[in-house]
Amino acid sequence: MTQLILGIGDLDAAILPETTIKTFALGSCVAVILLDPATRCVGMVHIALADSAINPEKAQTLPGYFADTAIPALLMRMREVAGATTGGGMVAKLAGGAAIISSNDVFNIGRKNIEASRKVLAALGLRVVAEDTGSNVSRTVSAEVASGQVSIHIPGLPPRTL
Repeated sequence: MTQLILGIGDLDAAILPETTIKTFALGSCVAVILLDPATRCVGMVHIALADSAINPEKAQTLPGYFADTAIPALLMRMREVAGATTGGGMVAKLAGGAAIISSNDVFNIGRKNIEASRKVLAALGLRVVAEDTGSNVSRTVSAEVASGQVSIHIPGLPPRTL
């Protein structure tokens, strides 16, 4: 079993069935998971902020950090890994975007990350088929390439499938 571990702003994709892609402790960050049934490629990105306009230099070196640059970069990575990703039938799943600081989070970073991710996905013609977003909990997310199953782990709760 191979595990690809993603940190904040990281993205990767895999087609080998024995691979799992995983990211830990999503607070206000959002994980976008893309599943391409045509190539059986699975990709994930750990997004920290919604808009790259606040730091274009960082977006150049770490495109996965911002929703508007992360999702196109993830699609590019999936094309590199799978050889060809058309997007036909490709679906997205979202996790994270919590209000960790307080339920009255003044900055609403989690909500902004969710909204920006949905907007970029919609603009690319990708539909969100499942999500576990919002609330005030930290999430660890893993995606198994063999099954396409996405698991959400929240401290103190049993794992759930997304």
